Amino acid sequence: MSARAACVLPAALCVLLAACAGPAALPCDARGPECITLTIPRGATLSAAVDSLTAHDLVSPRAVFALYARVRGLGSSLKSGIYAFRRNARWSDIVAALQLGRGTLVRFTVREGLQIAEVADLAAQQLQVSRDSFLEATRDPAMLELLGVGAYANNAEGYLYPTTYTVRPHLSGQELVRLMIEEFISHWSPAWDARLDSLHMSLHDVVTLASIIESEVRYAPDREYVSAVYHNRLRLGMLLQADPTVVYAMGRRPRRVYEKNLLIRSPYNTYLHPGLPPGPISQPDSASLAAALYPAQAPFLYFVAQPDGKHIFSVSYREHLAAIREVKEQVQEIRARARQSRGPPHSARRR
Repeated sequence: MSARAACVLPAALCVLLAACAGPAALPCDARGPECITLTIPRGATLSAAVDSLTAHDLVSPRAVFALYARVRGLGSSLKSGIYAFRRNARWSDIVAALQLGRGTLVRFTVREGLQIAEVADLAAQQLQVSRDSFLEATRDPAMLELLGVGAYANNAEGYLYPTTYTVRPHLSGQELVRLMIEEFISHWSPAWDARLDSLHMSLHDVVTLASIIESEVRYAPDREYVSAVYHNRLRLGMLLQADPTVVYAMGRRPRRVYEKNLLIRSPYNTYLHPGLPPGPISQPDSASLAAALYPAQAPFLYFVAQPDGKHIFSVSYREHLAAIREVKEQVQEIRARARQSRGPPHSARRR
């Protein structure tokens, strides 16, 4: 109904209709403090949608908005989805969005430990963001300047924070990369800056170490102890010998790392090159960043992963060799149990 049309509704509703008319509102940034995000589930009724809007303090009083929404025909045209509205959004904008599915958002989840190329593939699959534009944005000097690592890094590997994002469709690669970098910055604790000084490490050093820890650890309580091993090795000038750096150097994820792979020529191969690799090898989360900054106070120099993902830590190489033998025995036992559970071949059972 146009605000200029003759109003035959109750006077109060006519005033509301007129007040809600006007030019469309600016889009809402789902990350901003002025924005409220809510979900209208598939199959939700108008009453349920109004309840949600009221609970989020977007409309009031409930009964008047419900009447307004019905007059505007929202009941038969309600679209489900994730919506972001400004706190002072006009009723007309809210109703129009819910009728047309306008401004609906999508969720984009990036799990910990993904490499930058894998994040680009995910963005292309889930958000239809051009893979090339995404990767180009990760190399943009302006993006690296946001982090203050332009002198160390040639791309944003390690700084695309792994979490679930609620974003609008049709983002550009530049917008998505900036969003993920800003998320990293928001998760970096100011207290960690002083810790960098006490460790005599740069931000880039710590993120690089955190990315290796992220790629090594499946059992969360092991993080600080894996970190301790690497800090101790760095302090003593030992090679890190981290398998995930070899995987990164290979440029693909093999089923397993073989002895021959340890000889791959790459500055990222920590079996051949001392110290940290040139940069991060994956996207670490806050827990891995904290572990890199605050390793356990332990003398361990070695670790080996067990089949359940937990590690056995050792101080001496002799202890480490014993741990390797123990893990091999565990693997053999698991395989033997698997063979027993499958039972004998059909021909043997017939006999």
